[in-house]
Formats: sequence, C-alpha cells, structure tokens
Amino acid sequence: MTEVSDREPTRRRVPGPAKPPRPRSAAVRRQPGPGARPVRRPSGARPPGQRPIRLGSPRPRLRMVSLTLTLVLLAFVVRLLQVQAVDAGAYAARAEQNRYVAHTLAAERGGITDRDGVALAISEDAYDITADPTMFGKKQLKIDDGPEQAAALLAPILGQDQAAIVKKLRPANKNSRYTRLATRQTPQVWKQIRDLKNALAKKAGTGNVLAGVFADPSSQRVYPNGDLAAGILGWVNTDGRGGGGIEQELNKQLSGKDGKIRYAQSGGREVPTAGSAETPAVPGSDVELTIDRDIQWAAQNAITEQVQKSRADRGYVIVQDTRTGQILAMANAPGFDANDLSKADGAAMGNAALQDAYEPGSTAKVMSMAAVLEENAATPLTHVVVPNRLHRGDRLFSDDVDHGTWYLTLNGVLAKSSNIGTILATGQLGKTQAEANKVLYSYLRKFGIGSYTGLGFPGETPGILAPFQKWSTSQQYTIPFGQGFSLNAMQAASVYSTIANGGVRIQPSLVRGTKGADGRFTPAPKPKQTRVVSEKTARTLAQMLESVVDDEQGTGIKARIPGYNVAGKTGTANRVDPATGKYRGYTSSFAGFAPADNPRITVYCAIQNATSGNYYGGQICGPIYKQVMEFALKTLQVPPTGAPAANLPVDYKP
Repeated sequence: MTEVSDREPTRRRVPGPAKPPRPRSAAVRRQPGPGARPVRRPSGARPPGQRPIRLGSPRPRLRMVSLTLTLVLLAFVVRLLQVQAVDAGAYAARAEQNRYVAHTLAAERGGITDRDGVALAISEDAYDITADPTMFGKKQLKIDDGPEQAAALLAPILGQDQAAIVKKLRPANKNSRYTRLATRQTPQVWKQIRDLKNALAKKAGTGNVLAGVFADPSSQRVYPNGDLAAGILGWVNTDGRGGGGIEQELNKQLSGKDGKIRYAQSGGREVPTAGSAETPAVPGSDVELTIDRDIQWAAQNAITEQVQKSRADRGYVIVQDTRTGQILAMANAPGFDANDLSKADGAAMGNAALQDAYEPGSTAKVMSMAAVLEENAATPLTHVVVPNRLHRGDRLFSDDVDHGTWYLTLNGVLAKSSNIGTILATGQLGKTQAEANKVLYSYLRKFGIGSYTGLGFPGETPGILAPFQKWSTSQQYTIPFGQGFSLNAMQAASVYSTIANGGVRIQPSLVRGTKGADGRFTPAPKPKQTRVVSEKTARTLAQMLESVVDDEQGTGIKARIPGYNVAGKTGTANRVDPATGKYRGYTSSFAGFAPADNPRITVYCAIQNATSGNYYGGQICGPIYKQVMEFALKTLQVPPTGAPAANLPVDYKP
C-alpha cells in the first residue's frame, strides 16, 4: 500500500467568479434555527430589514434662516432710516412739543397821564391763570375725574363756575396743551393757587391734580381816580385790548409788543438745567393827555350835580384852551368806573360829549351872526324890527316868549336870543332865500359842522348837516337859530374857541404826546388851523357875546364872574327823543369864553331832557359855566384884564 504523506503539497487558490449578492428581502433571508446562537453584528450595523438612515443636506435650512434674518434686519434698517433720516424732524418736533412749553410774555401796557404827569391809568402786576389740559387725563393722574377735582379747588379762588372750568380742562381738541382759565388775577390769587399746588405735591401716594396749572405774568389796568375822565380814558377788555376811549384809539402805542418764553418742563415743573429761550416783551408807550385833572374834576362834579338835580338823561361839559385847541376837560354825567365794569350802566359807557348828535338851539346863532358880519350884511348897531310872529314858508315863527314888537339892534337880537330877529338878519345874506342858504351853509361848514373834529375818537359823530340844496321849507328858516341840523358838544365848543382865537379854528386835541420805552417824549403833531372869519369879525362877536351876560336884558346873566369880562350865549332847543325819533323835552346849553377881551378858556355845557325844575339853558347851564370857568381861571392863574365892558346897545327907540 502506498503511503500517503501527512503533508500535501501546497495548492494555489484561484478565486472563482464573484457571486451576485443575495437579495435582502425577508422572504429569502435565512432564519436562525432552534438553538442557534444569535448572530453578532458589528457596532453600528443596521438590523436586518431596516432601511439605512441618511442625513439631509443643511443648506436649504440655512438659506431659509438667513433669508428670514435678512428680511428682519432689513425691516429694522428701513425703519431706522425712516425715523433718523426721513421723519427725524417730525419726531424731534413732537418730542420737543411734549417736553417744551412756550408762553407769551405780555408787554406792560403804557400809562396815561394828564398834562402835568398825574396818573390817570396805570398797569399793575397780575397773572393769567393757564393750564395744560393733557396733564389732567387718567394717564397722568391715574384717576378719571382729574378736571373735576381741579375745578373744585380752583372755582372758589377764581370766583368762577366749576362747570366752566371743567369744560376748559376737557377741551374738544384732546391734543390742546393750552387753555386760559382766568385773566389778570392779582398776585394774591396766584399765591393761593401755587401754595395749594405745592401742598398737593408733597402728599405721598396722591396725584397732584393742580400740576397742570400755571401762571403767565400779565398786568391789570387800574384807574386811580375812579370814574374821573372815564369817558375819555375808556377801558381795557378781557383780551387786554382797549375797549373804548383813548385806550382803544391808541391801543397799538399803549400795548407795546408781546414777548415769548420757551422752557423745558417735566411733571408740570420747569427743568432749570435744560435752559430756556426768551424774547423780551417791549413795554407800551406812555400817553400824556391835554387834560388837567383838577379842572376835569371840577367840571365832572358840576355837571353830575346838575344832572341829578334836574333829573336829566345826561349832560356834558367841555373846557378848551382857546389859544391851542387843547381840551382841558371833557366831563360826562352819568359816568362809569372802569375799575369795575360789572357795575357800569351800558348807556353811560362811552363818551356822550362826542357821540351824542343833537340840535344845538340858540348857541348856534353866533355862527349866523358871524356870517352876517363877515359878509357885511349888517353891523352890531343895525336896527332890526322884531314882531311877535313871523310868517315864513309854511310856518309861523315865534320867540321863546310872547312880546310886542321889539326894536332891537343886531347886538340885541343876539343878547335877547330872538329867533325872529335871527331869521330876518340871515335873510340879508343873499338876494334870494336860496342864495342866503348857500352862504350860511358855507360858514357852518367852515366852523366844522357836519365834519369830524379831528380827534379820531372811537364812536365820534360828525353830526348832521344836509346840503343847502336839500333844506326843506322850514329848515331854511330854523337852521339860522339852531334847529334842523345836529352836532356834538365838542363841535359846539370849538365854534366858540374859534371866535375867541380871532376867527381861526384850531383842530381840537386830546393828546400832548407819547413817551416810549427809551424815555424819549414825542410831541403830538401840530393841529390843523383854518381861518373861518376875520379877526375884526371875531372881535366884534366877542363884544356882542358880552352883552348876553353883562346886559340886564341878556339871557346869560347867571354866568357872570366878578372881575372878569365874560362872553357867552344861552341855548334852549327842542330835543329829538332817540327812542321815538320825535321831539320830546329840551336840550339846555350855555357856551362862552373868558376873559372876553383877551380870551384864554372856552367852556361849553349841555344838559339833555331836564325833567325837574327849570329847563332853560341860561338857568341851569349858566351856573355850571360860571362854576367851571371860575375854577379854570384860578387853576391856570389867568388874571382879569381890567378892561371895561363893551356895553353895546341892545335896543333902540324907533
């Protein structure tokens, strides 16, 4: 037997062809039999039948997140550009509006003095009580009834209705940051509010319902002399503007120019470190009037007493310097006290001496006589036969008293105030009545009738004077003795000042000048002067007017002043009742100047509708003329001339 070696020669294995991989399906997968040992798999190997897990690409998610962040950042950038570049100014302004408060600094109103510098109207420190309505809301105070609580505290201090204050603190415009609760309150009133405001601020845990209440420095108009010259001065209304008289006429000069202040605030208080911007107010100019306070006082007392005694509707007295046209006094009765307008009678407010238009009556006869003398139609010694009645046109004219035939001089016609004699005298001004009307009309216009006086006073009337072509049949005969046209008291006084000034009319003036904030005095412009009649005519008229007072037959004997030659004229006119437009009652008047031979002062007095006692002008206005004229002559230290009276004849023997 052949032996077989234990070692067989080594054979080289040659790999066979690769077998295709088996499918991994569960159907062909060999299941382990019973008792088979579990098959160990390498770590991380997937269990049979489980699909392999593959990680998704992160790039899409990163792109989405990046895009979202980009859009958000872009939105922030756009908004920042809008806030910091496009709308920066608007937001800054809104921020400043909430932070900064601007108030007006009221200019101090200029004072008004008389010709000697005596104060007639002054301004005293005061406060306008204001509020910021936005500081009374629930958001600021944490309560719903902030305005009501504030109004309950303020109403008794300000003397106002509580509901009215609530309405101001709850304005229709919810964005409104300024409202004025009260104007021109005294420093004591603001001190009460400020102390109460501070007390509330110290209380812990409570909202300060007065935190939004402030005070703007202002001024209060005060008239130291009460109702003296109230008709001239006027008053200042609640807006701080002149409401009448000089206060209104010269409001621009008196009020000055308001300033402004702007400061930062927080919680209703000024932030001292934030700085402020201020435009100072420019004070108004002081106004110096031509009025003499003492003469004004004498005139006002005299007319007030007589109006009360006569139970008249009203009265006025004017005192004028004949050489300059300056008004020394212009008194009205009844008057009013501008310090307390709540007690003033509306009918008494204003200046009746300039605003009332009325028919003057016989005081106007001096203009008719001026025309007759200037036109050389007659002389003071011309004889005039005055019958008891005179038929002209469609009327029968008479004098104030029944009388037989009077044989008067032209001087006597004026002294006895004859209507009939005046009609006869003015009839000589033309070959026809129409021509005479034309001439008389021209003189009335020269004396200033139908025109404004030039004072520029609020509410002044120019009077009524119809053109001569439109004079009715009766007017052409009544106008010569002062009926059928109207004027104001200043115009009437100016007529007599024109005669006293040698026939030259000087435009009346009430203001001497103004003194600005720099202390410089600026005199008023020189008044306009117009020659009306010759100096000879004016001198003759003065002598004729002396007869009215000095002659026993004259109607003005109650106006005599011992030691002085007085020129004057009485007037008693039918009065048109403003309520009905019909004649009812009388206008009583007296006008004149002194000394008659060297005139210095004109005084005019008129009383409307005297209902108690005498109503004749010579009887109730003559004594006022005397009282005021005597006082003025003494005040201005005008001595008597010592010249004898003219003593022109009043009548003649036929």
